[in-house]
Amino acid sequence: MNKKLTILFILAAVFAGCKKLTIPLDDNHRLLEDTYQDPRFGEGLLMNGYTRLPTNSYNFNDVATDDAVTNDKGTSAFATFQRIGTGQWSALNNPLDRWNNGYTAIVYINKFLVNTDKITWSYLNKNVNQMFNDRMKGEAYALRAYHMYYLLQAHGGVGANGTLLGVPIVTEDLSETSDFKKPRATFEQCIQQIYSDLTESEKYLPLDYNDVTSPAQIPAKYAGFDIVDYNRVFGKVNRQRISANIVKGIRAKAAFLAASPAFSAGTTTNWAKAADFTAQALAITGGVSGIDPQGALWYLAANVDALNVNTGNVDQKEMLWRGINSSQTNTIERDNFPPTLFGNARVNPTQNLVDAFPMANGFPITAAASGYNAANPYAGRDPRLARYIVTNGATMSSKTILSRQESGNDAVDFLPTSTRTGYYMRKLLREDVNLNPASTSSRRHYAVHIRFTELFLNYAEAANEAFGPDGVGTATYSARAVIAAIRKRAGISQPDAYLATITDKDKMRELIKNERRLELCFEGFRFWDLRRWKDPLTEPAKGVLISPTNAFTYRTVENRVYGNHMYYGPLPNAEVLKANLVQNQGY
Repeated sequence: MNKKLTILFILAAVFAGCKKLTIPLDDNHRLLEDTYQDPRFGEGLLMNGYTRLPTNSYNFNDVATDDAVTNDKGTSAFATFQRIGTGQWSALNNPLDRWNNGYTAIVYINKFLVNTDKITWSYLNKNVNQMFNDRMKGEAYALRAYHMYYLLQAHGGVGANGTLLGVPIVTEDLSETSDFKKPRATFEQCIQQIYSDLTESEKYLPLDYNDVTSPAQIPAKYAGFDIVDYNRVFGKVNRQRISANIVKGIRAKAAFLAASPAFSAGTTTNWAKAADFTAQALAITGGVSGIDPQGALWYLAANVDALNVNTGNVDQKEMLWRGINSSQTNTIERDNFPPTLFGNARVNPTQNLVDAFPMANGFPITAAASGYNAANPYAGRDPRLARYIVTNGATMSSKTILSRQESGNDAVDFLPTSTRTGYYMRKLLREDVNLNPASTSSRRHYAVHIRFTELFLNYAEAANEAFGPDGVGTATYSARAVIAAIRKRAGISQPDAYLATITDKDKMRELIKNERRLELCFEGFRFWDLRRWKDPLTEPAKGVLISPTNAFTYRTVENRVYGNHMYYGPLPNAEVLKANLVQNQGY
């Protein structure tokens, strides 16, 4: 009996303890209501719009075009892009998918917009509270528009029903009862949604973030507010945030995409409107005279190190909008330096791209007046060739790089990390990085969101299509003036005799396309440019073999395999099945 009573008491004690164990303790999961009293948490919703921008890093989809190949046959991003170019692009295999990332950002932004008025941005100052709320609303609308732009670029296209479609438009805060099977809107409806969001954002944002020094500089809507308070919210410390000038750039990019041949039939945005919007975005530069002399070399050590890398968009004339990166890295150099500099040489420029660089006198190498010497093909060329691409015998990081046969580790196909084409990438790389394991170093880099050079080239293309080579529309400069300024900056001999021979829209179009190819190489533009132009996608990627006696043999390194439907990207197959969405033709 005593033993039974003892066991009974023990069991009672155990079950009494279990009651406490089965009661869940408070966890640290934040609720939406927590944002109302914690502005940092509230701002975190908005930050998803920034952290999910595709331009926070380079993706090098160039290796899926005629501009580059990769030597990486593994599972990295380089390899997945390469497989796109060789026939493996589908709704089930799409490394260029922006659906999940874009809509995740938009969902967070929508949640932010419906809750921002409830957030206490400042406990002590109602004026500061109002200004923070205004600014972040403006940022949110602009970010939603920009993510819609990227969704259209990647997934807009002609559906199986023959209509030019965009993507589903989501502007409300989603809940468990929301309609998750919204159909695709038309491309035009999506473009108009972008314009609407950008117009709304401009109601809240300053043109740029600058400190004011007198009450007269404070906008009328904030008249009477303290200078210190205004600078806290709209001062230069916030220059990495979206401003109204950046909004103009986003609007210009959206209009430019819509007016392009692949999309123009399904939108009311024409080339004249695209040129006008772009001219408005370029007004901050003062026009062609404001082209940054160092704009084509913004990534060099001298130009990067001169910046305040933590803040600022106006401290380098080339940047309308750039990211911040105060940490020092060497990843891009490790990926792309030649083997003798301890790199993996993942991006190999093609002979196609090398041949696109004209001679220093501006004439294409195929022109009789160019002076091109096939036996000495890199002599007398446009200076951009040497700045962007390492050719055989060139110097990189104080070392001579020899890609000819029998010359060692940098020779074509000598190592798995050697070039496949005979060329190495120089652009974007900091040659003051040291990858030697005995003395490795890193340097500062930053991401680029919108460069003025891109916008100038956009304007040139739009203006030429709308007004011809010498028309100006609502601006004060022509497509010819832009191309002349860019080629002069590049080091093309002046006066530009070749440019003077361009007298009609068709020839100017080809020149603009080529200048765009050179100026924006390795920055992720050509993949999308070929598609929006509806230009041929299957040009083989070529390279060169150079014998020990300097004989040049040109060959196809990799074929490009694309169907005609691949001017447009696919929707994710899972989304098509879940929401019964119309897929783009051919996928």
